[in-house]
Amino acid sequence: MTTGHGFGERFTDHMVLLEWTAEHGWAGRPRLLPHGDLAFSPAMAGLHYGQVVFEGLKAHRRADGTLATFRPDAHAQRFRQSARRLAMPELPEELFLEAVDAFVGADGAALPADDPTLSLYLRPVLFASEPCLALRPARAFTFLLLGFVTGGFFSDRPDPVSVLVSREFSRAAPGGTGQAKCAGNYAGAFLAQRAAADAGCHQVVWLDPVERRWVEEMGGMNLFFVRGTGPTAEVVTPPLTGTLLPGVTRDSLLTLAARRGHTVREERVSVEQWRAQSASGLVTETFACGTAALVAPVGEVCDGTERWTIGGGKPGPLTLEMRDALSDLHQGRAPDPHGWLRIHTGR
Repeated sequence: MTTGHGFGERFTDHMVLLEWTAEHGWAGRPRLLPHGDLAFSPAMAGLHYGQVVFEGLKAHRRADGTLATFRPDAHAQRFRQSARRLAMPELPEELFLEAVDAFVGADGAALPADDPTLSLYLRPVLFASEPCLALRPARAFTFLLLGFVTGGFFSDRPDPVSVLVSREFSRAAPGGTGQAKCAGNYAGAFLAQRAAADAGCHQVVWLDPVERRWVEEMGGMNLFFVRGTGPTAEVVTPPLTGTLLPGVTRDSLLTLAARRGHTVREERVSVEQWRAQSASGLVTETFACGTAALVAPVGEVCDGTERWTIGGGKPGPLTLEMRDALSDLHQGRAPDPHGWLRIHTGR
């Protein structure tokens, strides 16, 4: 077993594999194998044409010592939706969950029992493995699930991040693959992410691809805006227009915020509104969310030559409340009325 907890750098001992062909469908049940390299043809279709989709979900150590994965059924559904968009076979939810169970059962012990900042990250991926360069959907695919122990994506502490508004690039277009978790969406974001790093920012903020003024999402994460303070604070997030990813964490936070009595809205927010409302104090907090980062406060925004801070550049109370609510749920310190946790015993 490898050690070290950087994101996606060192992997646990096992992986799960399942193959599909147009002739025979899914080849039985998911197989647990030692983690290792695989051999493929240089003409593998996924390498050339990008028929690749993936997911990211986590298992957490609970207070009673058991492990629980968070909303694996929702991830299975999104995995199917992504595959459908790219003309790929849809892995049945039953097989997805069986693969999750097999992997966590085999490698759950890699997650330390004494460090609640760590989690076991699972990466299911489906790719075209047929050795054929014909311009058509592939007729053979491989499903893999691998994983690693990781801490926070940015930091184990909720330190505010700085973001760059991307005016030059677009993440997706109407009718495109924006709502699918496919590999090309991430490769296409790297240049903008590099520009953000060059500007001294942690992440990029994407705008809508048509008017180039409406905030859509952050790199790999959904965005939330908090208007007001205290129990009457409103929680606002951009609507799912088909050009941004329907985040599982996003959906969870909308439910948790509403359950705590906050008004939640799916509403378009322009960059100009974001800046003006941050300056006036109407927008008191902004945070991003995702499986890898959980909840990350946004403290500073860079838009060309303009920069502005949100909430004095510090994590806001509702941001921390939402982060703690998710963490408490993950680790068994809070009830699970929605049945979001899949409990794995024996580890």
